[in-house]
Amino acid sequence: MSLWTSLEPASATVDPGGSTRVRLRLRNTGDVVDEYRFEPVGDVAPWTTVEPQTLRLFPGTTGTVELTFAPPRTPDATAGPNPYAVRITPTEHPEAVTVPEGNLTITPFTEVRAELVPPTVKGRFRGRPRLAVDNLGNTKVTASVSGSDNGDQLSYDIHPSNVQIEPGRAAFVKATLKPRKIIWFGGKEQRPYTLAVQRSGVSPLPVEGTYLQRGFLPRWLATFLGVFLALGITFTMLWIAYKPNVGSGATERVAEAGSTLAPAASPPAQAPKAPSADVPAPPAATESHQAGGAGAEDGAGAGAGKGDGAGTGGGGGEEKKEDKAPEKTAATVVRQLAAQEPDKPHICYRIYVADKGWSGVACDGETAGTPGSGKPTTAVNTAVSGTHGTSSAAFVYNPASTDGTGTWNAPWSGVDDGIDNYVGSTEKDAPHMLGFPINVDGGKSTVCQTSYVHDDTWLAMACDKPGDPLDLTYVGTHDNNSWIEAITLTV
Repeated sequence: MSLWTSLEPASATVDPGGSTRVRLRLRNTGDVVDEYRFEPVGDVAPWTTVEPQTLRLFPGTTGTVELTFAPPRTPDATAGPNPYAVRITPTEHPEAVTVPEGNLTITPFTEVRAELVPPTVKGRFRGRPRLAVDNLGNTKVTASVSGSDNGDQLSYDIHPSNVQIEPGRAAFVKATLKPRKIIWFGGKEQRPYTLAVQRSGVSPLPVEGTYLQRGFLPRWLATFLGVFLALGITFTMLWIAYKPNVGSGATERVAEAGSTLAPAASPPAQAPKAPSADVPAPPAATESHQAGGAGAEDGAGAGAGKGDGAGTGGGGGEEKKEDKAPEKTAATVVRQLAAQEPDKPHICYRIYVADKGWSGVACDGETAGTPGSGKPTTAVNTAVSGTHGTSSAAFVYNPASTDGTGTWNAPWSGVDDGIDNYVGSTEKDAPHMLGFPINVDGGKSTVCQTSYVHDDTWLAMACDKPGDPLDLTYVGTHDNNSWIEAITLTV
């Protein structure tokens, strides 16, 4: 058996979201009738269709099939040349497989989205928002970030000011806003500002936010201090202006003393009286107080005894309520692991399943959740030790989406070691989580993750860069129909 094949053209170009066709010609150069089956292979196979999928040829005859390539407009369609192949299997001689190869070039496209987390920050002297920049294109993006506002009321400290983002990844930029003028007294003032994402040759992408500047001292305190100062000045002026008439009184007393100095019996008559014996001494008052206290204690004891005899049921109920064990969270378990192995980093986690509640706590590569259950996750609880804390945010279902992707659920949450970090919501009818970014804030630690999403299998393991608090790894997907059902995390 022999077969001749030809791809026309051997190299093709296609835009993401579009399609192109390549013709595959083949000739049966053997001497028997044979039927051929066609199967696309390679990285672009998921986007390749073959029509027809089988072809029957007589000896010496030629047939044609068409290959249609339709890569999606997503980061998965990697820009640049992508080799492809078609496996041809003859029915009469299945071991004689032919695999013609070609090249498909996917054109690059860029799509960048940015969002402030949170969009409104509050503070007296500074505000610290984060800018999440998502690269939804199929090529690496390099951009710079700058800040501005009307009236030059704020100064901006942005780190990093330049970012490079791989396709399908996100970068988080920390910004520190400082007002140029401090509000010493008064209420709040809103100061709108804009963080712009600038790429070479492209108009800036503006992201608007609000800095809510609070007064250093409340207005009522300023009023109180003003009234107090006015009263103090008034009292001082009255004290200075008041002059008691002491001169004439002293003269009269001296004259009176001179006129009454002769009689000898007068001074004893004018001597002050001794304290009356009817006035109780301080010890007596203390004893009376102690007696009253003893009586109060006796009364309290009697009341307690009566309560013990008549209300045993109520007291027992309170004791049972106090003896109830506290909820076991991720921080509870991670602190126990840190006490047992203080030299080793740990991460513990659990997920909140809609209409079911929290799953059990899993740690260091164990599975939290039930793969394949179909139940959506609405919240995630994580805690770490030995990594200088962790940060995370929630990416949730978006009912108003026009392109099938979710949205960020503010705010971004960051905690230290041994403290529970919660993202998402446990409220009824809360949107299910499609994924969440997570990182560790320092040292040489790195966080790795994999997740099981609805109607799919376990995703590939991914990790962030060790020692870089601004790098992160994303757990889950951006698809509205692919929520998280189980997760596995390690540090």
